[in-house]
Amino acid sequence: MQVILKKEVQNIGEAGDIVNVKDGYARNYLIPKNYAEIATEGALKNREQNIARLQAKQEKLHQEALAKAEQIEKIGSIELSAKAGESGKLFGTITTKKLCEELKEKHNIEIDRKTVSLNAPINKIGEFSMLIKLTSKVKSELKVIVTASEVVKESVEETEETEA
Repeated sequence: MQVILKKEVQNIGEAGDIVNVKDGYARNYLIPKNYAEIATEGALKNREQNIARLQAKQEKLHQEALAKAEQIEKIGSIELSAKAGESGKLFGTITTKKLCEELKEKHNIEIDRKTVSLNAPINKIGEFSMLIKLTSKVKSELKVIVTASEVVKESVEETEETEA
């Protein structure tokens, strides 16, 4: 099915692009979420008329993304502390949601958690890399340093008592 994208869709295209997608994807996801519309004759004519407006909007979003990427690059790294065991393994995992909340709280930079990708799950103490895809063309990388806020002693005796 041929559709015209109204908004940027990751791995598909940018606003204003005419793309071919599977019928179910278009009917069940893109169209209901208002990301796209069916490429009819009327819609194509309307797209041509609105192409300048779309380009201006995309340029504005691109400039905002560049500014946000510059702010993120200035930070360099964020430091988090979490409860950990003696071996350095965390009790739980630090999620992308937690990382985004930390950026907003400490640096007043708001990003969508869906734009964040981690090269490995953050479930132990150490240094990790976080890639933020602000747009398809603007990406920024940030270091995440995880330290132990509290070290909990792990003992074999305690686990044997709880099993008995």
